[in-house]
Amino acid sequence: MDLGLKDRVYIVTGATRGLGNAVARELVADGAKVVVTGRDERTAAEAARALGPNAAGVAADNADPGAAERLIATARERFGGLDGVLVSVGGPPAGFVADTTDEQWRAAFDSVFLGAVRLARAAADVLPSGGVIGFVLSSSVYEPIPGLTVSNGLRPGLAGFAKGLADELGPRGVRVVGLLPGRIDTDRVRELDGLSADPVASRAAHEARIPLRRYGTAEEFGRAGAFLLSPAASYVTGVMLSVDGGALHGF
Repeated sequence: MDLGLKDRVYIVTGATRGLGNAVARELVADGAKVVVTGRDERTAAEAARALGPNAAGVAADNADPGAAERLIATARERFGGLDGVLVSVGGPPAGFVADTTDEQWRAAFDSVFLGAVRLARAAADVLPSGGVIGFVLSSSVYEPIPGLTVSNGLRPGLAGFAKGLADELGPRGVRVVGLLPGRIDTDRVRELDGLSADPVASRAAHEARIPLRRYGTAEEFGRAGAFLLSPAASYVTGVMLSVDGGALHGF
């Protein structure tokens, strides 16, 4: 199946590793061009080099109010346009309600929530019909995850923002989608398992509650993301796609 990605241009934030990087790899493999971001120039440049000549790396912090316009300008200057963005932000620090300070909440809000809103708003101003805005969120949109107090508070709000934005941009032919990763085998999930006294037992317990009985791979998540961002999903908008092996049982 041809996803129709050849020569389309995307911005993927937080793409030096993990889920953002997995989606960027799949986009490039199918012929797209990507601007990938990381928090420092070295990691962003290394990620772009690994992806090949159809990738450009930019150091950008989602909390920076000027990042959105700079990323859009880079996509246009380097690749001649912009067809979509995927906002992927590293999860805020793990912690429980009693351990989370006001400063941690504010920092996470600026990066995870407000930074995503800024980039989506800036992209909405320039995307043509057929464009797409995607968000990597979390299964915590539907069900809180123990030990992720800040994420549990912010991700559902972004899902609500995304659904409202889908209604606003739909008449222009611009789609808005969300991806809800479950237990994907990444550094972040291994860190969460490590909060347990017995990480191996913790993973086994989580796998037992997943209908497919295993953690997902970054490649599996990347393929789902590439499809949703592609023209092949041209009649899909306003959805939150769970990529979790069936762990969420809601509709």
